[in-house]
Amino acid sequence: QVQLVESGGGLVQAGGSLRLSCAASGNIFSINAMAWYRQAPGKQRELVAQLTSAGSGSPDYADSVKGRFTFSRGSAKNTIYLQMNALKPEDTGVYYCNADLQESSSDDYTYYWGQGTQVTVSS
Repeated sequence: QVQLVESGGGLVQAGGSLRLSCAASGNIFSINAMAWYRQAPGKQRELVAQLTSAGSGSPDYADSVKGRFTFSRGSAKNTIYLQMNALKPEDTGVYYCNADLQESSSDDYTYYWGQGTQVTVSS
């Protein structure tokens, strides 16, 4: 069974930095895309950054985080990171890791979610 496990959240003052990690484990045959989403209290979950196999090879970012957040992928390919700099109070929320992957060559691609990690930015 596939699992996504995030870590690295916490409480930080505005202007500070955090680095989130996400590791996918289990039966993984192929990964089409991995992404970070976040959900602020009372708001819908939104895409923060993603990297897809069909894209340009560079991550795509939400406009609100461009220039401040950096998405990267580990050498193991099933691990991703989100370096968050110049954090703002509006970055507060639960950050979720997402992966679109196949467990075997005969399976369809399926989206999997991590349990989320809380990021709180104080003003």
